[in-house]
Amino acid sequence: MDQVEPQAPELVTGDFVAMMRATTTCVLLHDAATKNILWANPSACRLLGWSLAELRPLKANHMSSTAPQYHRVLGRAWLHEAVERGSNRIEWHYRTRTGRVVPTDAVAVRVELAQGPAILVQFRDIEHEQGLERALRRTTSSIDALARHTSTIALTLDPSGAIRFATDTALELFGMDPGAPLGHLDRYGRLRRDGRPAALDELVGLADPTVPVQLEVPGTRGGPVWLEGTLERLAEPSDDRTDPASGLLMILHDVSGRVLAEAARERAAHRENYLARYTAMGDMAMAIAHELGQPLAAAGNFLDGTRRHTEELVRGGALSAADADRIGYGLGSALRQMGRASAIVAAVRAFVGHLEHTEQVLDLHDVLDDCLWFVGLRADPAGVRVRVERHPGPLRARCERVLTGQVLLNLCFNAVEETADLPPERREVVVTTAVDGDEAVVTVADRGRGIDRDPFAESFSSKEHGSGIGLALSYRIITRQHGRIWAAPRAGGGTRFGFALPLVRDEGISLDGSG
Repeated sequence: MDQVEPQAPELVTGDFVAMMRATTTCVLLHDAATKNILWANPSACRLLGWSLAELRPLKANHMSSTAPQYHRVLGRAWLHEAVERGSNRIEWHYRTRTGRVVPTDAVAVRVELAQGPAILVQFRDIEHEQGLERALRRTTSSIDALARHTSTIALTLDPSGAIRFATDTALELFGMDPGAPLGHLDRYGRLRRDGRPAALDELVGLADPTVPVQLEVPGTRGGPVWLEGTLERLAEPSDDRTDPASGLLMILHDVSGRVLAEAARERAAHRENYLARYTAMGDMAMAIAHELGQPLAAAGNFLDGTRRHTEELVRGGALSAADADRIGYGLGSALRQMGRASAIVAAVRAFVGHLEHTEQVLDLHDVLDDCLWFVGLRADPAGVRVRVERHPGPLRARCERVLTGQVLLNLCFNAVEETADLPPERREVVVTTAVDGDEAVVTVADRGRGIDRDPFAESFSSKEHGSGIGLALSYRIITRQHGRIWAAPRAGGGTRFGFALPLVRDEGISLDGSG
C-alpha cells in the first residue's frame, strides 16, 4: 500500500494567539487610522515595563526617546507610511516605564483584521548588538592602525601557505598589491629553521603552538632581507573538527643588520685565518728561499760543468756533433729553468721581506708570453684549448715580473682545472689583454661551474683539498702593486677572473699600438 502523507493539523484562532503570546519578538498592534495601541504581546509588555491595560492609552511621545529624531510626529508618519505601502522599517528608540531608552529594529506591516486595517509592529532590543558592533569597530580600527603603523611584519596564512592578510610593512617589503590576491608565501621568500631550509608542513608540525622561524626574502638592493620570528597555529572556529589548526599566524622582524654583522664577523675570522696562514707561509717561504739558494746554484754549476765536458767529448771525437746539440739543448733548457727558479726564489724573498714598491716597468704581454708555455703544459694533456685575445698595443705597467707572472699562472691553472672535466666543445680558456682608462687589464675566462660568492672577499678555496693560498696571494700581490683583482660570473656560464695594474705611459708609444 502507498503511504499516506499525514495531514497538517487545522489551526484555530486560539492557536495563533498562543503562538503570538509565546514569541520572544515584541509585538504592538496599532489601529491604522488613529494609530492607537490595540494590543501588545507579553514580550513587548516585559520590555517596556507596562501592562497591556497601561499601554493602550499611551502615545508615541510617552514611550519613545525624547531625542528629536524620535518625535511623535515622525513615529506617526512612519506608521502611516506602512499603512499606505504595506510595510516600513526603522531603527526606533523606545523609552521604558523606568526611563531607560531601548534601541530597536522595528518593522511595521499593514494587516487586515475582521474589524478593519491595523498595523502590526514587530521589534527587538538591539542594544547588545549595537554594543558588540561598536566594540568590533573599535577593535577593527585598532587592528587597522596597528597594521598600518607597526614595524612588525605580520602575516596570516591558511594551512597551504596562502596569505590571507599582511600588515602594511609586509605589503611594502614583499611588493604586494593590496588590491590583488596576495598569493602563496613561497612566492615571496624561503622558509628556514635554525639556518637550514624548511617546509611549511614541517614547521606546522613542530608548532606547539609556536615555533621559531626565519624567512629569507630576495632583496633588490645588494642582498636578501632576513626576517626572524615565530609561526603560530591558530585554533579558528571550523565546521571541520578534524582541522583544529585552520589558520597560521607569522610574526617577523627584520634582522638583516644582525645577519650582515654575523657575516662580517665570519669574513673577519676567515681573514684572520688567512693572515695566520700567510704569516706562517711567509716564514716558510723565507726559510725555503734561504735553503734553496745554495742547491740551485750548485745544480747550475753541475749543469754548466756537464755542458763543458760535453764540448770536450766532441773535440776528442767521443761524441758526435748531432748528439752534442741534443744534449746541449736539454742542458740549456735546464739552465734557463734553473735561472727562472732562482729568480722566483729572489722575488719571494723580496716580497715576503715587505717590498712595497718596485721600479720595474714592463709590458704585460711579455709576462703573458713567459707564462703561456707553462699553461700549455697543464692544458694540453687535459684537452683544454687556450685562446689569447691581445690588445694591439703595449701594456706597460709598473710591477714585479715574476710575482705578476705567478698571479697569471695561478688564474690560468685554476681555469684549466675547472674546464678539464667539461664536454670537449666547452674545454676552452680565453686570456684577454686590454686597456681600460688608465689601467692595463688581463682577464682569464672559462666555461666551468661559475661562482656564487666573491672568493677574494672570503679568502678561502672551494676546492676539496684547496687552501685558498693561491687566490689570497694573488690578491696580496696585485693590491700591493696598486692594482685590483676580481672574479665575476661569465655570461652563458663560467667565471671571468681578472686583474688590472696602473698603466705607465710613454710619450713616444701610443697605447693603441699605432706608434
